[in-house]
Amino acid sequence: MEFAAIFALSLLIGALVVLVAVAVGRQKSELSEPKKDSPVEENTAKAPSRKQKQQQQQRPRKERPQQHTFTHQLLASALKSHSGHVTCLDFSSNGKYLASCSDDRTIRIWSTKDFLDRDHKCLRANIEFDHATLVRFSPDSRAFITWLANGETIRIYKMVKKDDGTFNFKAAPGDFPQKHKGVIINIGIAETGKFIMSASVDTQIVIWDLKGEVLATINTNQMTNSHAAVSPCGRFVASCGFTPDVKVWEVCFGKSGEFREVARAFDLKGHSAGVYSFDFSNDSRRMVTVSKDGTWKLWDTDVEYKKKQDPYLLRTVPCKVSEGSRIALSPDGRVVAISNICDIAMYNATTGELEEEFHSVHNGEITDLKFDINNRFLVSTGDRVVRVFHNVTGYRAAIQDMQTMLKKASNDGVRQRLRQQITDAQSALDTVLNAAKN
Repeated sequence: MEFAAIFALSLLIGALVVLVAVAVGRQKSELSEPKKDSPVEENTAKAPSRKQKQQQQQRPRKERPQQHTFTHQLLASALKSHSGHVTCLDFSSNGKYLASCSDDRTIRIWSTKDFLDRDHKCLRANIEFDHATLVRFSPDSRAFITWLANGETIRIYKMVKKDDGTFNFKAAPGDFPQKHKGVIINIGIAETGKFIMSASVDTQIVIWDLKGEVLATINTNQMTNSHAAVSPCGRFVASCGFTPDVKVWEVCFGKSGEFREVARAFDLKGHSAGVYSFDFSNDSRRMVTVSKDGTWKLWDTDVEYKKKQDPYLLRTVPCKVSEGSRIALSPDGRVVAISNICDIAMYNATTGELEEEFHSVHNGEITDLKFDINNRFLVSTGDRVVRVFHNVTGYRAAIQDMQTMLKKASNDGVRQRLRQQITDAQSALDTVLNAAKN
C-alpha cells in the first residue's frame, strides 16, 4: 500500500510538471508573436537605413510641365522661343513685326514674313530684375512701351537698328511715375503719337504724354474695368467693365498740338450684362463687343457724336463666353474672333455665321487675341507658345463682299479692278487650303 501511494504521488507530480512546462511554452510563444495591432510591433520596428533616410530627406524633383500640343489644318505656325507664360501680343503699324512679352523676363520681336517658314527667329529684349505683362509698339515701329509687373510702371524701349539689320533695345532713362493703385489691365499708345494710356481694374484710366507727365485722369464709374484701349485712329479711349455698356472718350488736342481735354464721345448700349471685351476696326468706324450675356455685337461707330448721334447696332449674335473672354475684329471689319477659356470661334462679321472653331488651342486661358494688319493671320496665346492661324474666314468674306460690289458696279474700270481682286483673293485662299490638305 505504501509503495502504491508513493507511485501515485510520483505520477501526480510528473503530470503537474508537464502542465507547467506546456503553459510556460505557450506564454513564450504568444510573447514572441505579438498581434498586428499591438504597439509592441511599432516600438520594435526596424529602424530605417541611412540610404532610406537620405531618400526621405531629398525633395522630389519639380518636373517641367509638358508642352501643350495642338494641331489644326489652319494652323500656320507656332512661335516657341519663350520659356514662360506669354501674356500680351502686339503688331507694329507697318505690319513687319509681332511683339510678345512673357514672365520669362523677355520681350520677343518676331518677323511676320517668317510666319510660314519652318524656323522662326526672333530678337530678344531682356527686362532686368522684372518682367513685362503688356507691350505696345510705337506708331513709327521704332520703339515699344511695356508695363512692368514688379515696378508697377511704364517703361519705354527704343529699337536701334544695327548694320546687320538686327536691333539693340535701349531703355529710356526714367520710368513713368506710379499713379495706379489697382491692377493694370491694359496700356496703349495713340497712333498720332500724342499720348499714352494706362488703365487699371479699379475704374481709373490715366492719359500721359510721352515723357511720363499726366495729362488727365478718367474715372469710368463702372465699378470695375475689364478692358480699355486706344482706338487705331488715335482719337479715342474706350472702356468696359461691370456695367452693360462701353464708354468712349475723345482725347482732344489743339491745332498746335497742345493737350486740351478728355471729352465724353459716345456709349455702346445694348447688352444686358457686363462687357468682357471690345475691339475696333482699323479705321475705327466699326466696333465689336462681347458680354457676359452670351452675345457679341457689331456696331457702326461712324457717327456725328458731337451732334449727339448714337452708334448703330448692326448685329447681335449668340456665342459661348466665359469670364475673361476676349474679342478681336479684323482690321477690315470682316471677321470676328472670340475666345472662350482655351477655345477660339471665328465669325463672318457681315452674316454673323460661325465659320471656324479651334478647341484646346492652349493649355490655359487665352491671354491675348489679335489679327495682323493685313488680315492674313489671327494670333493667340495662353501658355508659352504664340499660335498663328490662317484667316480663311477673312478670305471668304472678302470674296463675298467684292462679288456683291461687282454686281452693283456700273463703271467698267471698277468692274475690272474688282474681278482682279476677286481672282487674287481666291488664289490666296486656294493656296492656303491646298497647303492645309497636305
